[in-house]
Amino acid sequence: MDLQKQPAAEPAAPPAGRTPGRTPGRTPGQAPEGCLVVAIRLPVRIVVLVLVVPVRMVWDGLVVVGRLLRDAVLRPLGRALSWLGKALFVWPLVGLWRYVVVPAAKALAWLGKVLVVTPVVWLCRYLLTPLGHGLAWLVRGVGAGFGWLYARVLTPVGHAVLRLLQGIGAVIAAVGVGVYGAGAWLVRYFVVVPARWLHRWFLAPVGRAIGWCARGAWRFLELLAGGIGLVLYWAARILLVLPALALWRWALVPVGRFLAVVAREVADALGHAWRIAGRVSLAVGRFLGTLLRWTFVEPVRWAYRTVLTPVGHVVRDAVLRPAGRAARSVGRASRQALAAAWETARQTRADVRRMLFGEPVRREAAVGREPSAGEARTLGSSTTALTKD
Repeated sequence: MDLQKQPAAEPAAPPAGRTPGRTPGRTPGQAPEGCLVVAIRLPVRIVVLVLVVPVRMVWDGLVVVGRLLRDAVLRPLGRALSWLGKALFVWPLVGLWRYVVVPAAKALAWLGKVLVVTPVVWLCRYLLTPLGHGLAWLVRGVGAGFGWLYARVLTPVGHAVLRLLQGIGAVIAAVGVGVYGAGAWLVRYFVVVPARWLHRWFLAPVGRAIGWCARGAWRFLELLAGGIGLVLYWAARILLVLPALALWRWALVPVGRFLAVVAREVADALGHAWRIAGRVSLAVGRFLGTLLRWTFVEPVRWAYRTVLTPVGHVVRDAVLRPAGRAARSVGRASRQALAAAWETARQTRADVRRMLFGEPVRREAAVGREPSAGEARTLGSSTTALTKD
């Protein structure tokens, strides 16, 4: 069964009110759809819309509740936990690091430098370095002695031994050449010639015969295997491949196309239903928001604006402001009374001190060397020491 309509030989003229080349419900680049697709699409979309709208509304409600929890509960809780974590862990650790670990580490570093590094440096500089220089000088002297011994004693002895060995080797080589010539003639006529004859007249013909037999057997096995393989190939093709191909072509492919169409339509229906459910949920949310605003927010705003605000103004003008002015006047009077009492106490204390200890000795102001502000030095006055009369 073909799931796609066969295109007509000549397309009919489009009806009035429609754009040529356009089919309702599909995009311009989409392939033409069959009657089965259209028959599946409408019930699937209706069923999916009925199933998806409650899910989308529940999802939008959960989103709103989640945002409210995030803004009103989780963020303040997270900030409080962050501050608490800083107060309990970060700040104590920072204080411990800054005021305990760092000073202790600096003290340990200073102790290590004083107790370890400085003695080691002194030991290396004033003991090990001179000792190493002395050992190096001793080793260089011993090396020079061994070099002189090698150059003056061992080298001439080695050259003499080498020349002696070369002479002995030349004598042995002369004797070996004669022995080698006789041995080569014997090996040639007693070993090489019989072996060559045996290979040419016996082993080579036997090997060729064995190779010919092996090639014939191999060709026979190839023909036998090819015949068996051809029989098995045609048997497998007739018994397995052709039924499987027919099953794939006439059963699985149509079923797969049908399932693909159903799956595509279900996916498209889910997308359309999700978008339509979003619009429905948005409309319901706006309706509930408007209902809440007109049933709760607007009455509260009206009560605040028309009742509480005038009452608050009356309380402010008739009670709070007079009370504030009275409190300020009382405070001003109290400050004046306290200032008068303080001044009276100060004068009384001064009179008691004068009666007990007498008048205080007044020191005369020392005459300054510089003129006063009214007698400042100018170019036209004679206030310097050289021009003073």
